[in-house]
Amino acid sequence: MSSIQRKACGLLSSLSALSLLAQPVLAQSRDESGPEDILPRPHSSAAQASPLPTTAPTSTPNPAPTRAPQKAPAPTTATVVREGAPMRTTSEPVVQELFLSAPVLPWNISDAQDLLATIRGIGSEGLFPADYQPDALDAAIAAGEGDALDELASKLLGWLVEDLRDGRTPMPARVQWFAVDPDRDEMPTGKVMAQTLAAHDIPGLVAALAPTVPDYAALKEELAATPEAQTDRRLLIMANMDRWRWLKRDLGEVYLLTNVPEFQLRLTVKNKIIRTYKTVVGKPGRTATPQLAETVSAVVFNPTWTVPQSIVKGEGLGQKVLNNPTWARNAGYKATKDANGNVWVVQQPGPNNSLGMMKIDMPNEHAIYLHDTPSKQYFNHKVRAYSHGCIRTERAVELGMTMAILGAGMSGSEAADISRSGKYTKVEMTRTFPVYLTYFTIARDIEGNLETFDDIYERDTPVLESFQQPRQLKTSQRKSEEEVIKLDNPL
Repeated sequence: MSSIQRKACGLLSSLSALSLLAQPVLAQSRDESGPEDILPRPHSSAAQASPLPTTAPTSTPNPAPTRAPQKAPAPTTATVVREGAPMRTTSEPVVQELFLSAPVLPWNISDAQDLLATIRGIGSEGLFPADYQPDALDAAIAAGEGDALDELASKLLGWLVEDLRDGRTPMPARVQWFAVDPDRDEMPTGKVMAQTLAAHDIPGLVAALAPTVPDYAALKEELAATPEAQTDRRLLIMANMDRWRWLKRDLGEVYLLTNVPEFQLRLTVKNKIIRTYKTVVGKPGRTATPQLAETVSAVVFNPTWTVPQSIVKGEGLGQKVLNNPTWARNAGYKATKDANGNVWVVQQPGPNNSLGMMKIDMPNEHAIYLHDTPSKQYFNHKVRAYSHGCIRTERAVELGMTMAILGAGMSGSEAADISRSGKYTKVEMTRTFPVYLTYFTIARDIEGNLETFDDIYERDTPVLESFQQPRQLKTSQRKSEEEVIKLDNPL
C-alpha cells in the first residue's frame, strides 16, 4: 500500500469516527429526505424571531395599566441633540449612524419594581447596575404611576435590552470586530419590551437574551466565584462575557469557531465540540486576523494561489518566475503578462502550494479563509501568530473532507478520491453553516476548562477602558469602521 493510500485510509477512518460522534446530536435534526441529510434544516423565520413569549397570558395577577402607549420617537441622526450626545450644529456634517430609540410603554408599580430588582442584580451578567439609574427609578416608583414613570422605566428597559442583546461595549472599542450580530433584527427592542411587559416577566428577560453558548455560562459562574477584591480579574471576565453578546445569541446547531488567542479551531454540533484543529493566525499589527462571522460556501481541494501584486511586483517574484523557468516549475509557479505588461503569477496545485491541499471559502471583504499549509512545523509552536491574516489549519484535508460530507452530501470515499487527485476541485456547499473568527482572552479551552489566553493583539485594553466610562447611547453602527485590509497572502 502506498503512502498516499495509507493517508487516505487514515482520513476515511477519522471521518467514520466523526460520523459516529456527530450522529447522536444530529439525529434529531434529520428529516424524511434520507440519511444524506446530515445537517439540521434552518428554523422558520417565525421560530427565530424572538425567544420571548409571542402572546400575552389570558389573565395576569398584575394587569397592565390601560393608558395608551406613546409612539416611539423616530430615529434621529447626530444633528439632533439627544441625552448624552455631543452638541452639533446644522452646519456640521451629518453622521449617518442613528441613535436607537425605544417606545414609551405604560407601567404599573409591580413591573417597575421587578425592573428595579433586575437592574440591581444585573452585575451577575457582567453589566453595571449604575448604568441603568436605579436611584432615579426608585424615586419614580415612589412618586407613583404616570407619565414620568412610563418614560423613565421604558428608557431603562430599552437600555437593558440593548446591552443584554448586543453588548455594552461601544463599537469604537471593538477593535477589528467585523462580525455583524443579527439579534437586533430578529429581536427588535420595541417588540422585546412589549412582550416582556405583556407577560409581566421582566426577571425572565435576562435568560431570554443571554448567549446560549456554554462558554458564557462558564464565565458567569467564574464571575460569581471571583472575590470582589480581584477587580482586574472580574473586569476581564466581564469583558469576555460582553464579547459573547457581540455575536449571534444562538450560534447555530453546526458551526466552526476559532478563538484567535487560543490558536484552535473547533467543529461544534449542538454546542458539543466534535473535532478540534490547531491554527496559525495573523501576526500582530497590520496583518492581525480580524473578527468575522461568515458562511462556509465551498471547499477547494488542491487549490491554486493567485499571488498578490504586493509580492509579484513589490518583492520581484514576477521577474524571478519569468527569468528562472526551472526554479518556477519546481516551485509550481506560472507567470503570464497581460496587454499592459503586468505580470500575473499563479501557484499551481501541489504539496508546495502556499494554501496546501485544501481551502475553505467563506466570502468576505477581508479575503480571509481557512486553509492548509506546507509549513506544518509551526503547528508545534506554543504561540502561533505567523500568517498574513488567514487561518492556517492543522489536518486541513480531514477538515475539508468533513465539510464536503456534511455540507455537500459527499461520501467519504468520494471526498478522499477528490482530495488526492492532485486536480483543482471546488465543492460547493448545498447546506451552508456559519464560521466564527472570535477573540476571547478568558474562555473554555478545547477540553472544556476555563483558561486565560494572552492578549496577542492588545484588544482587551479598549474594552476595559470603555468600562470606566458612562454607558454610551447605541447607534445603528453594526461593526468596526476601521480600514478593511485584504489579507489574501497566506505566507
